[in-house]
Amino acid sequence: EGGTMKYSKIIITALSFLFLASVAKSEDDVKLRLNWMYYGSHAGFAHGFVNGIYEKYGIDLDIRSGNGSSSAHRLVANGDSDFSYGSCGAMVDLASKGAPVKSVGVIDAMGTEAVLVRPDAGVSSIQDLKGKEILTTANAGVNTFFPIVLANAGLSESDINITVVPDGALVSSYLEGSGGSVGILGGLDDKPAEIKANGGDQPVAFPYSDFGVNQVGYCVATHTDTIKNNPDLVKRFVQATMEAYAEAEANPDAAVNAMADIVGGSFAEDAGKQQAREVLDVTLGILYSNANTDKVLGLNVASDWEGMVKLMKEYNDLDAGANAADFYTNDFL
Repeated sequence: EGGTMKYSKIIITALSFLFLASVAKSEDDVKLRLNWMYYGSHAGFAHGFVNGIYEKYGIDLDIRSGNGSSSAHRLVANGDSDFSYGSCGAMVDLASKGAPVKSVGVIDAMGTEAVLVRPDAGVSSIQDLKGKEILTTANAGVNTFFPIVLANAGLSESDINITVVPDGALVSSYLEGSGGSVGILGGLDDKPAEIKANGGDQPVAFPYSDFGVNQVGYCVATHTDTIKNNPDLVKRFVQATMEAYAEAEANPDAAVNAMADIVGGSFAEDAGKQQAREVLDVTLGILYSNANTDKVLGLNVASDWEGMVKLMKEYNDLDAGANAADFYTNDFL
């Protein structure tokens, strides 16, 4: 009997080892594509990675920097990445043209896009930009709604000279007045802080929202095949992400420190953390749109999407038959 018990213990121990080994191997490798290089708005993702939230949900997360919102969503559409974080407007533009991507959760519930102008440029109204040069980058989500801003300000695209510069050179080109430029298209969440961190003064801002552009900000998107074939993964990723951003909302300094751990360099210095915190605070301030009355983190609010799609139909040549509800799902919240 003693021998039998000993043998049983060996079997149980072996089975326990096999079970733990299978659990260890069951983590899904997931690649998240950011819209840009790390900045403060991404601190929630970093917090989830560093503090084991994604791991808790069975996800081995690989966070990759990006080259603009459109590029990030496109990399999900072509199978390079599993999830993307980027402009919802840019995602709608791609999806309406056949890209198989859909929003599964919203982080920045409202847009922060703006025209940012150097204070020494003598521009006091957006109409003063007529004949002036503005800088942007090729795949930036901020490009999507700029034509609407111009139309609502009584200007046309031909009134403004738009110059595309390399992704990493936008702020430096702005500060130098490259090519006679007076400003850039950029987000109020990150660009003013980056400009000031590089020695510039607070820019004069013309928020898109002042010119009738009320949009859903930045969303987490994935491939429609992933939604169809691996809904459990999508649910775990979305829930981990919302838990991470909820913790970032409760303790933003911890989220900034997590990002500093990943990126290092100037991000780990006091000035870098201060800049990241300033940017993160903007994102945390727009986690919920006014229409999200129950404050459900990540919620794709129907009326917000309908308003944005209506604008895109009117000004961005979006298919008149496009249905806003086709671009998002709340099934995984």
